[in-house]
Amino acid sequence: MISPKLPVGQKVKYYRRKNGNRTQAAIAGLCGITERYLQQIEAGQKVPSADVLARLAAELGVPLAALLTEDAVEESAVPLTAAPAVARALMGYDRPRSSSPVGPSELRERVEQAWRNWQSSKDRFTAAALVLPDLISDVEHAVRVRRTGTDALARREVLRVAADLYGLLRSYCRRAGRLDLSLMVADRAIRAAEDADDPVRVAAAQWNLGHVLLSHNEPTAIEEAKDVALRAAERLHQASTTADARAVEGALELVAVVSDARRHHWWEARTRLEQRAAPIAERVGEGNVQWTVFGPTNVAMHAMSIEMLAGEASEGLRVADQIDAQGLPSRERQFTFGLELARCHELRREDAAVLVHLLDLEEVAPEDLARNPLARHMILDLQKRVRPTFRRQVDELVQRLRLV
Repeated sequence: MISPKLPVGQKVKYYRRKNGNRTQAAIAGLCGITERYLQQIEAGQKVPSADVLARLAAELGVPLAALLTEDAVEESAVPLTAAPAVARALMGYDRPRSSSPVGPSELRERVEQAWRNWQSSKDRFTAAALVLPDLISDVEHAVRVRRTGTDALARREVLRVAADLYGLLRSYCRRAGRLDLSLMVADRAIRAAEDADDPVRVAAAQWNLGHVLLSHNEPTAIEEAKDVALRAAERLHQASTTADARAVEGALELVAVVSDARRHHWWEARTRLEQRAAPIAERVGEGNVQWTVFGPTNVAMHAMSIEMLAGEASEGLRVADQIDAQGLPSRERQFTFGLELARCHELRREDAAVLVHLLDLEEVAPEDLARNPLARHMILDLQKRVRPTFRRQVDELVQRLRLV
């Protein structure tokens, strides 16, 4: 653990080495300062401004307080916003069930509707919190009853439904800041898919697990996400030759791409995207198999994301100009694309463009904008430095999202 007595500059140096061992030149470039200035900050010869310190904290992946306070700081990257009733249902704190279970077809319809709402609703967190507790209870009750029943087809279908529900819950819990629950439901999805003997759903469950691992800032977890994804892709390639299997295989390749990019292996990420994910996307076309939204558009979005993460804002914007995200079935992917666009403009210090994209994202997915850690940082950082011309709009955005 970092010593509480280290001055600001040495804390910057500590986290720079701890979180990826990145060079001073790379961090300085991404933060819009010179390498010499960062050297002086780390040596204690310069005291960074609040704006520079905020940029350093964001790029190092630590809360600003970690560089300022004398105590070690542990802070969730996402506000904890999971509905208590959802957590209680997942933990088994539910009313006793002695009645007959809900039938597989009805459960299938309810889970698919919940997924459609999750991917398309502007207020998806509020909507999910209303339907998930009862849905969790009904699906898990049906699984318990069918496990010991004699209807093998009904048992298998209920397990498939359970795997799909746990996939939705992985996304919900992850976005709501409950990585502990997200990991738990990802594991449940794998078990349900394996019990159903469904290779495509097993691979999709591994895709879910990969995203949970990518949510952690620990380099070992991010690297493990790639291992999990590539092993699952290989097994699926051998087990099934369907178009759905190829689409999920492509989605798993994208997990590996993100892992490479998050660990700053830029060329590996670009090569895997071009040589592995893109050809699969061209073969299967646009789709949403197992709610992965895999297809050429999603692959192009990942190409832009790599450049954004690498600090190549101009190249990222060039790639983004060729992407039309409006037709995607997932509002979340549209939101992520818009947020990364805003980040590219932020890297170029184009505050007016940043504000335009943030206001657009408020219209696309206001609940996501309020919860996303990068979005929250960008808005508050913009508020500190924005010109008087735009200050009122930024202040009102901060108030609407209740960020202060």
